[in-house]
Amino acid sequence: MTHLALKNISKQFGDFVAVRDFNLDVKKGEFVSFLGPSGCGKTTTLRMIAGFEIPSSGMISIEGIDITDKAPNQRNVGMVFQSYALFPNMTVAQNIGFGLQVRKEKESDIKDRVKEMLSIIHMEEKANSYPYQLSGGQMQRVALARALAIRPEVLLLDEPLSALDAKIRVSLRAEIRSIQQKLGITAIYVTHDQEEALSLSDRIVVMNVGEMEQVGTPFETYNFPKTRFVANFVGSLNTADAEVLDPASGLLSVDGARFSSSDIKGHKKGDKVKIAIRPERFSFLSEEKKENIVDCTIENITFLGSVVRIRVKIGNTKFDMDTFNRPSLELPKVGEKSQIACSRKAVLVLDE
Repeated sequence: MTHLALKNISKQFGDFVAVRDFNLDVKKGEFVSFLGPSGCGKTTTLRMIAGFEIPSSGMISIEGIDITDKAPNQRNVGMVFQSYALFPNMTVAQNIGFGLQVRKEKESDIKDRVKEMLSIIHMEEKANSYPYQLSGGQMQRVALARALAIRPEVLLLDEPLSALDAKIRVSLRAEIRSIQQKLGITAIYVTHDQEEALSLSDRIVVMNVGEMEQVGTPFETYNFPKTRFVANFVGSLNTADAEVLDPASGLLSVDGARFSSSDIKGHKKGDKVKIAIRPERFSFLSEEKKENIVDCTIENITFLGSVVRIRVKIGNTKFDMDTFNRPSLELPKVGEKSQIACSRKAVLVLDE
């Protein structure tokens, strides 16, 4: 059942259209990420859900109730900002309980709720500390607890981890997901970090220049991108120009090398298309038999820890191939002739 619904939402600032015809139904307890580059409209969409921006057209509803024109304090949503936005003159406990005080809840209820939130974020011992005494990760935990304390219908998170270093980001995003699942709260998460979106989300909305490019699970978004933009923005990707040789059999030509694809519907012989292949979908011929076997020259080998990236040249086109690093791995030498392989399903024909 739909919990949060955005119907034909658009937002225009003068002549500039920030969001265009945005439609999304979110189930209760679902974690949805808005993923895209800066300026694509993801934060504007989040701010419209929060009530900080009013849509130029369209409707937003929670549990079937229209909240499109309601003020932020009249829609039961919690917001976690990139900049923490904690009150510097309040303790951790006072920051967490602030929203409940504004709602004039009983002091005893506020105290109990603050205690519960401190337990959830594992910061009981910091209840009387001030923001300046906390690390960045701790401040963001407090901001999360403050947003959750009011028992919101929807939790909104606007790039909450972007100001933190890499290790803290990884651990804190796991905590955010764990807390969200434990409480069963509906969450909308804005990020430009594809790894965050892939690891956290039930579904990802990929956005570009104010429009939705694709909506799907992390598995669908990564493995089956529908447009060139999604394919290039999410994960590492090889792209190449190809010509359709035989639509019926899915046969393509890339610089004279032949590839077959299971994704060639709607094209005719002679069509020029763009194909995409993930680096990890390639393997050496000796490792596994696959439908596509092509001759190549080894251009470069780069060790990336657990992965070895091998750049190969097929005709005049270069492709990257990723393989797991292991002690028994036998690699060819740079400049050697070799053969690599991939399946038909690995060769994606991209939409414009």
